[in-house]
Amino acid sequence: MLEINDLRNLCNDKSIAITNHARKRLTERNITIENIKTAVSAGEVIEQYENSKPFPGCLVLGKTEQNKYMHIVASIESSYLYIITAYYPDENEWESDLKTRKEKQL
Repeated sequence: MLEINDLRNLCNDKSIAITNHARKRLTERNITIENIKTAVSAGEVIEQYENSKPFPGCLVLGKTEQNKYMHIVASIESSYLYIITAYYPDENEWESDLKTRKEKQL
């Protein structure tokens, strides 16, 4: 299980690794590494993805320096914090707390 303090300890320019998928999505969404570092520094883990491959991951909810809520999917391997993706939560998919997924309507 990933802990927020472990993520925070690796959330620096020397330890962050951005996947190719994340690099593309961050560019599309105008999300910077500084946004991610700020969000992780004061964020919280809201979901665990223990069966993710190649490493267990988690979903972090945090705020950017512009005070916007952000979700970051990350994992840790060795001494690196891997950023899988990051996005601004969609109100249609998340409850008002931005921690709970809305049930899908059939």
